[in-house]
Amino acid sequence: MSRHAKARYNTALRHRINAGRVAVRDQIAFFGRQFGQVASEWKADDTRVTFADFAISEKLFAELRRDFPQDDYCSEEASPLDEEMALQADFAWIVDPIDGTNNYALGFPICAISLALLHKGMPVYGFIYDHSTASLYEGGPEHPFMRNQKRFKRDATAAEAQTMIGAHFPMELQLQGKLAPLMAQYRIRSFGSAALSATYVATGYLTGAIDYRVKVWDIAAAYALCAAVGLEWKFVEGSPFPATTFHPHQGRCPYYVGTAPLIEEIESAI
Repeated sequence: MSRHAKARYNTALRHRINAGRVAVRDQIAFFGRQFGQVASEWKADDTRVTFADFAISEKLFAELRRDFPQDDYCSEEASPLDEEMALQADFAWIVDPIDGTNNYALGFPICAISLALLHKGMPVYGFIYDHSTASLYEGGPEHPFMRNQKRFKRDATAAEAQTMIGAHFPMELQLQGKLAPLMAQYRIRSFGSAALSATYVATGYLTGAIDYRVKVWDIAAAYALCAAVGLEWKFVEGSPFPATTFHPHQGRCPYYVGTAPLIEEIESAI
C-alpha cells in the first residue's frame, strides 16, 4: 500500500471507528430496558431470539448506513431466506446484536453487543459492550485495547488472575476426553456468551478460551480485541477470514485463543 493509499485507509478507518463507537453506545439504553423483560422464541438451531435482537441490529445498521452506504452489513438476525451475501465492499460490518441471548432473556447479566469492522474480509476493529460491567471494550490490530475509551493493561489483570480457561458446553465427548488433563488442572469458566469469553481472554481474566460451537458473528469483534493485545488465535478447521461471503446459516468456526504457553498445551492435547 502506497503512502497516499495508507493515509486514505487510515482516515476511512478512523471515521468508521468513531461512528461504530457511537452506534453501539446509542443502543445501550434500549439494551438495558429490554434486559430480562423481552419475550423470546426459539430458532430452528435451538438458540433463542428476541425482538431486541432484530431491533438492535436494524438500528445499528441504519445509523452506520447514513455515513457509509457503500459498506457491506452482516447480521446474525438477517432473514434465513436471504441468499448468501457476497462481501464486495472494502469495509464490512458484522453484528451480533445480543450475544448470550439466553442469558439476556432470562435476566442473567452475562450478555453483550458485538460489532466488528472488517477491511477486505479481515477484522480490523471490534466493539463489545459487556452488560454485566457496563463496559465498552474496543480495539484491533495496530490499535490499543481500551475499556470505556481508556487504555486497558492486560498484563496487570493477568498477573493477579489464576490460570482459567473459557469453554462452551455441551462439548463432544471425544473433545472432552482430549482436554481432560487441562480440565483437571485448570479452572474452567462457561459464561453463555462466546463474545465475552474471548473478550475476557483479551482482558487477562482468562488465560485462554476454546470453543467448537461458534459462528463468525460470535467471534469477529473479539478476534480483533485479542489481536490488539497480541494473543494467538487459532482456528481448528480453517479460518473464516478473510471473509468473502455471509449467510446467517453458515457453518461453525471452532477456535482456541490464549497465551503462547497455553496454546502449546491445547495443541498438544487435541
